[in-house]
Amino acid sequence: MNPTSDIYELDHRSGNGLDVTLLWRHATDQVFVAVRDERQGVAIEIEVDPAHARDAFLHPFAYADQLALAI
Repeated sequence: MNPTSDIYELDHRSGNGLDVTLLWRHATDQVFVAVRDERQGVAIEIEVDPAHARDAFLHPFAYADQLALAI
């Protein structure tokens, strides 16, 4: 946790070139999944409904149509 940020890491996993992090922004109560694909050199953030946070963390590409920001 970074004390100067209002973004908190809730969970993280990596494997097969994918790095997936579940994050929560305190100030706005937003939940999002950050996905980095090292094989393709692509990273995205997907904002998700907090009620679906765990499922989105486990299956982020199922939520890709809710794409919030490509980074």
